[in-house]
Amino acid sequence: MDFPTELGILTCLMILAASLWIPQIVGQANLKPEDMPDGAPDGFSRIANMHLMPAWIGRAHRAHLNLLEQAFPFAVFVLIIDRLDGFTALTYWTAIAFFWLRIAHAIGMISGLALMPVRPLIFTAGFVCNLIMAHAVFAAA
Repeated sequence: MDFPTELGILTCLMILAASLWIPQIVGQANLKPEDMPDGAPDGFSRIANMHLMPAWIGRAHRAHLNLLEQAFPFAVFVLIIDRLDGFTALTYWTAIAFFWLRIAHAIGMISGLALMPVRPLIFTAGFVCNLIMAHAVFAAA
């Protein structure tokens, strides 16, 4: 049985989604007591206001949430297209583009390098990838 590239990309994307919480947790775990607004972290409490943490930790949290926002519909579209046996050259290249856009977004967001207008452009390009995959669902039906 041939394993479509789109499913391989989806697998890699889900590995990224399952792993992108790590930078935020590492950042929180390495905070010094003097960096905490209410003293030392106890390992169970969350800071209610992410703005009280170093900026990159908040950006890591947002990068993870943003990935989940775009990856869920993308995953559903890929699985529906697979069920309909509707993969094409367009879905192949769209899946590859979407994966690398999400990598670029995560790196740019966490590092703080993807400033305006780069980050919104990457997000919008990912949204367009979702629209293309949605179109492919209807084209395959």
